Amino acid sequence: MSATDTISSPRSYHVTSAASAGLITLLIGVVCLVLEPIAPWLVKWPAAWSLPLAAWIGEGLGAFLNFIKPTMRVLSWLLEFPMGWANWVLNATPWPLLIALVTALGWLLGGLRMAALGALGLGFVLGTGYWSEGMNTLALVFVSVPLALLLGTGIGLLAYEVPRVKNAVQAVLDIMQTVPTFAYLTPLLLLFGFGPVVGLIASAIYAAPPMARNVLLGLERVDAEIKEAAVMSGGTRTQQLFLVELPAAGTQVMIGVNQCLMAALSMVIIAAVIGGFNDIGWEVLLTMRKAQFGQSVMAGLVIVVFAIVIDRYSGTLALARKSYDKRIAYGLIAVGVVASVVTWGQVSNTAGFAIFDGAAQVVDDAVGAFTASNGASLDQVKNGAMFYVLLPLRIGLDEAILPFTWGFQWTAAYSGIFFAATAAICVAVALSGRVALAAVLGCLAILLETGVSQLPWPFVLVGVGAIGYVSGGWKLTRLVMILLACVLISGLWERALLSLYLSGAAVLTCAVFGGLLGLWAAVSTTAWRIIRPICDMLQTIPLFVFLIPVLMFFQIGEFSAFLAIIAYAIVPMIRYTRAGIATTPPDLMEAAEATGATYWQTMWEVRVPYAAPTILLGLNQTILYAFSMLVIAALIGTTGLGQSIYIALGQADVGLGVAAGAAMAILALIADRLVQGFAEERRKALGL
Repeated sequence: MSATDTISSPRSYHVTSAASAGLITLLIGVVCLVLEPIAPWLVKWPAAWSLPLAAWIGEGLGAFLNFIKPTMRVLSWLLEFPMGWANWVLNATPWPLLIALVTALGWLLGGLRMAALGALGLGFVLGTGYWSEGMNTLALVFVSVPLALLLGTGIGLLAYEVPRVKNAVQAVLDIMQTVPTFAYLTPLLLLFGFGPVVGLIASAIYAAPPMARNVLLGLERVDAEIKEAAVMSGGTRTQQLFLVELPAAGTQVMIGVNQCLMAALSMVIIAAVIGGFNDIGWEVLLTMRKAQFGQSVMAGLVIVVFAIVIDRYSGTLALARKSYDKRIAYGLIAVGVVASVVTWGQVSNTAGFAIFDGAAQVVDDAVGAFTASNGASLDQVKNGAMFYVLLPLRIGLDEAILPFTWGFQWTAAYSGIFFAATAAICVAVALSGRVALAAVLGCLAILLETGVSQLPWPFVLVGVGAIGYVSGGWKLTRLVMILLACVLISGLWERALLSLYLSGAAVLTCAVFGGLLGLWAAVSTTAWRIIRPICDMLQTIPLFVFLIPVLMFFQIGEFSAFLAIIAYAIVPMIRYTRAGIATTPPDLMEAAEATGATYWQTMWEVRVPYAAPTILLGLNQTILYAFSMLVIAALIGTTGLGQSIYIALGQADVGLGVAAGAAMAILALIADRLVQGFAEERRKALGL
């Protein structure tokens, strides 16, 4: 080959759109770093350029909330009645009768196994001594769920019947599901004051979107033949909708009921932070603050039991069920009535059945003994992760590498060597024809040297825009850059980067370990038998409870928050990875094997690429889960937007709470749209 042929080789000089976007981003980053000494505003957004959006929101929203406050206080007063009735009924009902009723319901829904689950679950609640607190929590759930079901069903029907508002409704639902849970509480606190009503209303608002989505999805999936038959029957539109189409969408609607119940329970627990109500959420928070980890574990397990029982019971409503003998249910109820009558004078003293108090003390003693004997090892793990992974990712190699942590000082000379070596590698990679990869490596070098929290703002804006262009074209680029610019001018940019750093580190960890666990579960049925029940348990645990085990061993701090986020967000990555790989069409694998491919060649070159859209959806859910947990983790020591929301909640600062919540929702929404764009592009490439 001649020199002319080499120079004209298309591989050496052809630059794809992805490579162009990457090179532009890299160029912006280099310019910002070079000009930082003479133009520091290129790196750190000047405070004078920020708009007082939090103050404006506080003034505008505060005026509106004060205007409607009298009406809302009347609504609050009205809601106290059903909540008080539910509270009285659950606490006044003798525990033998209530356990019998739940057991009988379990029998009717799922036979012996479901009945045993209900009986053992409520029996455990009784044995913890938290029966009264548990009933107070359930009272809030039982009142908030009907409100959420009505609200969600109404929204779903509106979006289905009026196509013009469907996109707007879906956008609102997206926002409602990406806004952090604590952000709901700040304006409600101003309207309704402290107390359980705040938890009730916040729970209803938070639990409505899953119901609305499932109602809309179920109605859209009703067969056209069924709709035509309803029209031909001559019924009115209302009759067609409620007598034909909604029943036909019953399975999907019941899935919505299940998700609504779980969301309501999760939000009721979170609302305990400001409710000051004698419920389980308050007990968890109180015992965690006192470092009474044994009692905290017991209270947390009560929440887990409620979540599992409610999830399993409501989940059966969406499945085809066997018919079980009702006489057994009546017999169970009769036994409960008789037991209540026989023990009438003793059933009210549920504290006397707290048989697990000793277990709580054992947990405290065991944790104390374990941390005392292994404290040095635990500190070594925590400090190692902080000094060698999290801190460099947060503030960069130039500030994180110190004699105290790494044993030497990072200097400007080291930065020069680091960037020179990176440039050489990037040039070599680019000359091999992989220009996009070279640009990515250069951008990663900038990120490592400066840290996520100190990245130049033009570099971040252009970089996110470049990813948007590769993912979804110019339309997505404009959307993500405008949304990110709103965060930039709000004065919350530095806090947003701190949130992005911690959630990004957790998501990256979940992607690696969750992906590997999902791969293992896909190729080994034994592994899936072990992993599946753990995933089921993690998905039913409310967010609050994830804080307990990490606090027990690592105390308050960023590393504990990091672990809690991973524990909550890793499940979707495992499930979607496993599902995507396990459902690869057999004919594709047979074709690969026929060409002589080995098992692992078939895995990496056929099964994983085919599963990519599903894996990306799992990554999308993991990102959203991480942002959701980020605010809860603010209770144990995180910084960033989550901490701002929590501070705003404590100070009843509506402006800061809404602004910080909106900023976090924007970050989650951007991540969601980017990952969805890549997943859609991959589906099109596979012809799906």
